Amino acid sequence: MQFGIMSVSDITRDPVSGYTPSEAERIKGIVQIAQKTEEVGMDVFAIGEHHNPPFFSSSPTTLLAAIAAITKKLIVSTSTTLITTNDPVRIAEEYAMLQHISGGRMDLMLGRGNTAPVYPWFGADIRQGLPLALENYNLLHRLWCEDVVDWEGEFRTPLQGFTSTPRPLDDVPPFVWHGSIRTPEIAEQAAYYGNGFFANHIFWPTEHSKRLIDFYRKRFEHYGHGNQKQAIVGLGGQAYLAKKSQDAVKEFRPYFDEAPVYGHGPSLEDFTQMTPLTVGSPQEMIEKTLTFHDSFGDYQRQLFLMDHAGLPLTTVLNQLDLLGEEVIPVLRKELESRRDPESAEAPTHESQVLAKYGDQPARQPRPNANRGDNVTGGSPYQDSESGQVSYPSLI
Repeated sequence: MQFGIMSVSDITRDPVSGYTPSEAERIKGIVQIAQKTEEVGMDVFAIGEHHNPPFFSSSPTTLLAAIAAITKKLIVSTSTTLITTNDPVRIAEEYAMLQHISGGRMDLMLGRGNTAPVYPWFGADIRQGLPLALENYNLLHRLWCEDVVDWEGEFRTPLQGFTSTPRPLDDVPPFVWHGSIRTPEIAEQAAYYGNGFFANHIFWPTEHSKRLIDFYRKRFEHYGHGNQKQAIVGLGGQAYLAKKSQDAVKEFRPYFDEAPVYGHGPSLEDFTQMTPLTVGSPQEMIEKTLTFHDSFGDYQRQLFLMDHAGLPLTTVLNQLDLLGEEVIPVLRKELESRRDPESAEAPTHESQVLAKYGDQPARQPRPNANRGDNVTGGSPYQDSESGQVSYPSLI
């Protein structure tokens, strides 16, 4: 099981102090949060992608590369990368570069996002959100798996003889999670490719997430990737911790009550009862998180949202100390004792390389010389077979 922290990169006024941090403060702070995530013994740090205030994470690969450079074991990821409004070619190039820079300590979660105006900002139509998500990933998959791609679809210009560079590290694409709150077509796509499925599991009752996860597991088996136990599932979650439960409720209540997402709605008590949110002691968080396993069975990644709703950086870092010292070690031990031996291990670059090559050396693509116009033609790499490639006319 991999444990980690996910952030949506919000910049929210602190309702207690009245202070709103600057973008510079939050960017500097999120790097400290990622460092603390590794320091306290967790495995993954993930950042969302947004292109509007009050969020700061418009360039996840830049941020994650910086974090990878100052950490040693931490897997850097996204929560999520917008597969609808990003060009799949740029995703292929940028995340392959991040894969190299991090030494394979990365993966990414793809999703449609939750900000409607972002579509026209990037020349897309929100009414085509789902077809965009499906088509764009189909192309991204090919760009990472094939040296030379000829492709034509509905939403972008065709590709003829195109090679995405750099090729993935060890010629093994980054592991992909498909994130969804409510869309079975995304679960179907994850199952079709044998990728991971990540259920947000923050705002919705467990029964809602379970329907999607059960559907994904069945389709994963249907497509021949293994039995349902071997499907790869991730879950979100959120918590606020204090040594004593009553202190946690007292401290978090003003942040909950004024939070842009769930403030001025159900009470804190009702929300914690209806959703995966934990506000309480470390033991209460352990007990509630273990109910996720009761509901979903074995799963491979658990991410927690901790830095939202205007909470000060010092408070978040203290939360991570409590999480790392008193919660995660117990959860690791307990969940490992419950794990079915048939269940899949959490995905890593090393495990994917081993699955592809066994004890043979991994491929390291070496380009052929270009033809004088910076185009390599049908066989761009020394170990690839030549092929006939046509190029679009410039006339």
